[in-house]
Amino acid sequence: MLEARGIESFYGPSQALFGVDLSVAEGAMVALLGRNGMGKTTTIRTICGLMPARGGSLSFLGKDIRGLPAFRVAQLGVGLVPEGRRCFPNLTVGENLLATARGAGWDMKAVAALFPKLEERRDQSARTLSGGEQQMLAIGRALMTNPRLLILDEATEGLAPVVRQEIWAAIAAVRQRGQSILIVDKNLKDLLPLADACVILEKGHTVWQGRPDDLAADAVLQDRYLGV
Repeated sequence: MLEARGIESFYGPSQALFGVDLSVAEGAMVALLGRNGMGKTTTIRTICGLMPARGGSLSFLGKDIRGLPAFRVAQLGVGLVPEGRRCFPNLTVGENLLATARGAGWDMKAVAALFPKLEERRDQSARTLSGGEQQMLAIGRALMTNPRLLILDEATEGLAPVVRQEIWAAIAAVRQRGQSILIVDKNLKDLLPLADACVILEKGHTVWQGRPDDLAADAVLQDRYLGV
C-alpha cells in the first residue's frame, strides 16, 4: 500500500532524513519508532506531502506521490492524526467531524460508537475538551475521511493512563476492521501486541525493521535505539 525507499527531506539547508525505508501492506499496522528528534514526524510529514521529499521514491496504492501537495495525498486516502491533535477550536465536536466527512463506512454513528464521549459532547466547542477527548476527536476526524491508510503521530503522548487505555482500545477496534495503520508511539507495552511490523529510525536513517516479537525480546536493541 505505502512504499518509501531512500527518502531524503530537508528543513531549509538542513537535512533531516538521510534514507528512510518503510512499507505498509494492505490491512497491516506498522509501528514507526525512535527516540525524540530522530525523524519520525518528519517522515510522516513527508509521506503526507506537508514537506517535500528531495530524494528517494514514495508511492501509495501504486501511485507516485512524491511532490504531490498534501490535499492530493489526502484525497488519495491518507488520513492523518497529527502530533498535538490540532482540532478546530472554534468548531463544535460535531462540526469537527462533519468538516472532514467523506465516503462511506466511518460516519458520525460509527465514530460515536468508537468514542461515546464524543457523542456526549457533540455540541461542545473543541477548545473546551480535555486532552484525551481532543485526541479522540482528532482520531474520529481522520476516520471520517474514510482513509485507506490511517497515520497516527504520537497516539497517546501526554495522556493520563486511563485515557491512554481508552485510546488503545479504540485503535485495536479500528485495527479489527481491517484498517491499514502507520503509528508513532513510545508505549511499547501497548503498541507491540497490535503491530504487524516495526521500523526504527536513528538520526534520519532506517536502522532496523522487523517483527514486534523480535523487538520485544531484544532488550539490547531496545536500549540501543529506544532507551533514554
